[in-house]
Amino acid sequence: MSGPLAGIRVLDLTTVVLGPYATQLLADLGADVVKVESPEGDNTRQLAPMRNPGMGAMFLHMNRNKRSVVLDLKQPAGREALLRLATRMDVLVYNTRPQAMQRLRLGYEEVKAVNPKIIYVGAVGFDQTGPYAGRPAYDDLIQGAVGLPWLMTRTGAASPRYVPATLCDRIVGQATANAILAALVRRSVCGEGQAVEVPMFETMAQFILGDHFGGRTFEPAMGEPGYARLLAKFRAPYETKDGYICALVYNDKQWKNFCARIGKPDLLTTDPRFGSHAERAKNIDEVYAFVAAEMRTRTTEEWERLLTEGDIPWTKMNSLDELIDDPHLALHGFFKQVDHPSEGRITTPGVPTRWSSWQPEYRHHAPRCGEHSAELLQEAGYSPSEIEQMLRDGVTSVAT
Repeated sequence: MSGPLAGIRVLDLTTVVLGPYATQLLADLGADVVKVESPEGDNTRQLAPMRNPGMGAMFLHMNRNKRSVVLDLKQPAGREALLRLATRMDVLVYNTRPQAMQRLRLGYEEVKAVNPKIIYVGAVGFDQTGPYAGRPAYDDLIQGAVGLPWLMTRTGAASPRYVPATLCDRIVGQATANAILAALVRRSVCGEGQAVEVPMFETMAQFILGDHFGGRTFEPAMGEPGYARLLAKFRAPYETKDGYICALVYNDKQWKNFCARIGKPDLLTTDPRFGSHAERAKNIDEVYAFVAAEMRTRTTEEWERLLTEGDIPWTKMNSLDELIDDPHLALHGFFKQVDHPSEGRITTPGVPTRWSSWQPEYRHHAPRCGEHSAELLQEAGYSPSEIEQMLRDGVTSVAT
């Protein structure tokens, strides 16, 4: 194994999106991630499309570079096996409710008793000291709790809508990976492990309000919350004569160049709404409406040429197929085609960061459920006969 996290061992008790995404980030950087699954496996294994049962496309994209062990943690022997694995680990991470971990007698104190230096990380729905502690949390629920569907209506949507991506799961997944890395750095300094809690609601509240705290920042309040530019009705891909284009005319230089190319070079001096960045911010709805009206007067190709000449930021509006086929991604090798031993040839997004002395790599395919059960139990000190007994008792299983 190679990479900046080579030698770091992670016991991954997470499921669905948030946790598996966080641990894949660590695995891509070289950590040895051991995915602990129930006999039924991670729920995302069942999400179509798939070539074979239990190997859904979403699962393949969040569980590469990991090893899978099946343990029935409700059985005493399964719990014992997990604790034996934990003695060799640097990190344990889970994203069930903490109450479930307590019922399994796998809370921080129980795990710390077998490994005092372990970093014990819970990606939870809500801060456990508040009144929402113990509530279930999913991406849709957290989107609603932090106001994302309501913000959609402020921009002109006919009704509240969720963002069509697991936005909260992935943002909090990144926050979880960051917390794990910070805790590992802290342990390297002081030699102590610790428990870390990463709550979805509070993490996303910080994320959203970083943009939208607005007038509520001040005491007493100087106005309502909300960032006007992000809430402007016409802040959307601009309609052209024959399609759409994404563009942002933002600073004074870009506005000067834009006005020159649409034949209105004096606009910034004759209309005070456009004269400065501050004035444009105050009149953002009118500014976006003006640009939208201009965009409808030319074709997409014409705008691509004019905006490029004016050094004004723009990009095409991709569909999902166009994104996957984007020439920039293709030419710098962002996508990797690999041969999966059970799923055949697959294409997967690569790691977006680029390193001067080392590059993250696709070391191992997303595992079948229990693919490494015997291997990992042997590493934990179980004999072949003990593993056979665990198989007969349903404590573990192996991929077939």
